[in-house]
Amino acid sequence: MRSRRAPLVLLVPALLGLLFLVLPLVGLLYRAPWTTLPERLTEPGILNALKLSLLTATLATAGCLVLGVPLAWLLARVKFPGRRVVRALVTVPLVLPPVVGGVALLLVFGRRGLIGEWLDSAFGITLPFTTAGVVLAEAFVAMPFLIIAVEGALRGADARYEEAAATLGAGRWTTFTHVTLPLVAPGVAAGAVLCWARALGEFGATITFAGNFPGKTQTMPLAVYLALETDLQAAIVLSLLLLFVSVVVLASLRDKWIASP
Repeated sequence: MRSRRAPLVLLVPALLGLLFLVLPLVGLLYRAPWTTLPERLTEPGILNALKLSLLTATLATAGCLVLGVPLAWLLARVKFPGRRVVRALVTVPLVLPPVVGGVALLLVFGRRGLIGEWLDSAFGITLPFTTAGVVLAEAFVAMPFLIIAVEGALRGADARYEEAAATLGAGRWTTFTHVTLPLVAPGVAAGAVLCWARALGEFGATITFAGNFPGKTQTMPLAVYLALETDLQAAIVLSLLLLFVSVVVLASLRDKWIASP
């Protein structure tokens, strides 16, 4: 196919859009304290926020895998009344303001919440303003990314392999673990990476449901927000770390999401 010259009426807004997206990143790199970056990265506050972010994002992703993969399979493979409604409900956190998600979590898992009151009285478990609350908030906003990716992979997989396994006497669990999961493994991996990255960058639901306590609930995005008021250089360093993670995520998914023919 011959390449055609782009019309000026499309080229100009396209370049302006590209500059709009790229210039903030260039500004971040330009203002970064490169000479003191190694020392900044070893500061206790930054290290604590980094460790907590990696831990909570990983735990949230693990929980999303346990719950999200079966839900994606249900949406992709089972026809039941209200499936469209369930699919719509699954995607609500994608468009819901994260702060609203945090308020909703408080109303359900808070000490006076629908479930939180029972957890507190029966088991003494309190989720708000704890590290577990951070994991819960991150999982709430990140799970839809995993479900959508896995459901898409399941819909694109050839169901005849599963039917053949069932014909040969394999049970549903055996078919799922030995046939279905290997077929959609790339989609599960891509969804898990997206889920982990979204959990790592979560801010609104976390600060609303879990608060901003250093070493306990202060993840990297929350540390950036706090550092902007007291130490701009620390905020830039934390932002660079999140930018680096974003680039790594895009690089790992380039063949699935951004490759062009």
